[in-house]
This record gives sequence, C-alpha cells and structure tokens, in this order.
Amino acid sequence: MSKPALYPAIDLRGGHVVRLRQGDYADETVYGDDPVAVATGFVDAGSGWIHIVDLDAAKSGDPVNRPIIQAVAAAVAGRASVQTGGGVRSVADAQQLADAGVTRVVMGSAAIADPSLVLAASEIVKVAVGLDHRDGEVATHGWTQGSGLQLDDAYGLFPSADVFVITDIGRDGMLEGPDVEGLTRSAAVAGSPVIASGGVATLADIARLAEIPGLGGVITGKALYEGRFTVAEAVEVLR
Repeated sequence: MSKPALYPAIDLRGGHVVRLRQGDYADETVYGDDPVAVATGFVDAGSGWIHIVDLDAAKSGDPVNRPIIQAVAAAVAGRASVQTGGGVRSVADAQQLADAGVTRVVMGSAAIADPSLVLAASEIVKVAVGLDHRDGEVATHGWTQGSGLQLDDAYGLFPSADVFVITDIGRDGMLEGPDVEGLTRSAAVAGSPVIASGGVATLADIARLAEIPGLGGVITGKALYEGRFTVAEAVEVLR
C-alpha cells in the first residue's frame, strides 16, 4: 500500500499567503507575500504535492488568484503536483485550472449541490471532493450552511472522485489534533483514498494519521507556518 502524501497548504487571499481560524475571514493571519517562493520551498524540502485554497474565489467566485496558481504550478512542474480548491463551481473552472497546470481540483459546495458536476469535471482533470463537516454533517458555502447530508452518506454520490478531502471544521486552524477516529471510519467506507485536513499540530499527529489504513494524505498549514515542524520532518514521518 502506498504511503500517505504530505500536502502543505497555501491559502491565497489577495495574493498573500494567509490562514483563517475556522474559516473566519475576519480572523486572518498573513504568512507571506510570495506564494511561488513558499511553494518551491515546500517542494525543495521534499513535498510531492502543494495544496492551494483560493479563498477569494471561494467567497466571491472571482478567480483573482488564478495567475498565482498558474505560476506555482509552473514553478514546481516536473517535481511536484498541485491540488487546488476554492471556488471550483463549474466544468469551465475545472478546465481553466487544468489549463493552468493543476493536477487535481477540489470541488466542495458545488459538488454537494450537483454531484453530476464531479463526473463531468473528472473527464478533464482529477477531482477531489471536499467534504467539510461539523460533527458529521457536511457544511457548504464557506462553512456557513449545513447541508443536511451526513458524511457517511456522501461518499456514494461521487463514484468518479479521485480522492476525498475530509475537513473537520471545528479543528481547522486550531492546532488541537486531528479526528483520528472519524478519519479511520471515513477511510474504511469512502471507497477512494481520504486526505485528512484540520487540526494537525505536531509530528505525533502526523504519525497517528499515517497509521490509518487507506489514508491518502495529510494537509497541514498553520503548524508549518508557525514552525512546529518542517516539511522535511513531516515527509520523513509519512515514509
């Protein structure tokens, strides 16, 4: 079985590298002004993936950061792959990101609203379905609305999904540790690899996640930017 991959996260807002606490746009920390340099640094340290979230597109639908995403993809081409989410709401969005050099797009709210979008987009580019949940209920629209859909019932709606990105909203940006029990369950029932997102604070957290059968990867952002561990250390633990 292949080892889980590390997905260092770059959240883009207004061209800056930022992090939000629990998705709150009013609670933002800026970590850098050069996303390309941040991404190449992660790849130089051994990461085979970069996970980008376009927060502007997620909020407004306006893909203002797309040139930056294209620049990141070009900078790491041949060494690492780019996975991008935030505001991917149509097949056209998926096509534009594929043209920009992205390997996999993440569809969240749009996928929940219309699962057939994932099937259509999957013919152009690999699609990760982003399932962001509070206590097992999938949330949409930037985590502002409950969908009424339970996590366990969501996986079967997306047979063409390449992977599922599971985010525990209550843990995101809080550095309180991941939901190992819930992720273990998700990995067992999802049918496609699961990527864990939210709450990773330490190398011990990554080691615990690495033991989950069927886990495809681990997204980590804030812990890296706050110097709790390095990409190189995390990659080594996942090996």
